[in-house]
Amino acid sequence: MTTATERKPATMAQALGRALRDAMAADPAVHVLGEDVGTLGGVFRITSGLAEEFGDDRCTDTPLAEAGILGTAVGMAMYGLRPVVEMQFDAFAYPSFEQLVSHVSRMRNRTRGAVPLPITVRVPYGGGIGGVEHHSDSSEAYYMATPGLHVVAPATVADAYGLLRAAIASDDPVVFLEPKRLYWSKADWDAERPDEVPPIGRAVVHAGTGPGGGRSATLISYGPSVPVCLEAAEAARAEGWRLEVVDLRSLVPFDDDTVCASVRRTGRAVVVHEAAGFGGPGGEIAARVTERCFHHLEAPVLRVAGFDIPYPPPMLERHHLPGVDRVLDAVARLQWESEWTEGSAV
Repeated sequence: MTTATERKPATMAQALGRALRDAMAADPAVHVLGEDVGTLGGVFRITSGLAEEFGDDRCTDTPLAEAGILGTAVGMAMYGLRPVVEMQFDAFAYPSFEQLVSHVSRMRNRTRGAVPLPITVRVPYGGGIGGVEHHSDSSEAYYMATPGLHVVAPATVADAYGLLRAAIASDDPVVFLEPKRLYWSKADWDAERPDEVPPIGRAVVHAGTGPGGGRSATLISYGPSVPVCLEAAEAARAEGWRLEVVDLRSLVPFDDDTVCASVRRTGRAVVVHEAAGFGGPGGEIAARVTERCFHHLEAPVLRVAGFDIPYPPPMLERHHLPGVDRVLDAVARLQWESEWTEGSAV
């Protein structure tokens, strides 16, 4: 059992790099490829040192051609390798989308299970780093709407390591969304004996009711918005609200059981994410919660999301991204008093 004295502060970037190194050391079939992943170590240095340790035939710099990168990974996976593709920035992945939809997501079904494609597509995504257009997109809804793909978004250092190891080991293709603004977030973590992480498809409750008991509402989120929700839950205590925070960790498969268990306890829910609200993940999540928890809900499921616009310039992104104030405003808009009881002399 790892003790606190053995743990040292580690960043999410370090945990991801260690997950790649450990996966490559454990299985020679694991290959990393992408733009600048070799000599440079990736734009965010996630792959730093891998080419030196494993050779450039297993950590390979590619041309700037995303469709070609993913198409190459398809061929590699069909011949028994486990490619891990880095799509340097979220919106850079769009040229490869045809390969993802037409082949990666369908091959196992097309061949009746005979040809799995164990491909992990790493996508640094989301805003908060002052990136310009095409460097800050939240494109998870596209992947969620593509049957045959698993979609994962860690929010913690431990989850970044554990979920990436699980993604690489999976025989199903996984789109692994890495929240860029959390790359440098830190937590005490032991790289030699990492914590056991629940498998892909399992959500976790990061915050409960706080001291005093009572549950007011559930905040449902993933990736970069989870720390925002945790901060909002802490601030909500001053208003007398006790908020649970559910970190989805996995968008596909979706953990209905954990999410709905929390909503049934609280009777109210707010979904928080950076992606646009219209057609975004929050709509699907709200629908699933409503279908399964209708008779437990005291108010409609609300959403706090990015605005329905292309990602704004860096100086304006603080207005676009959901923050604590917007989350608390949504909680305040939940129906705390029923229209049947307002003004009644009880």
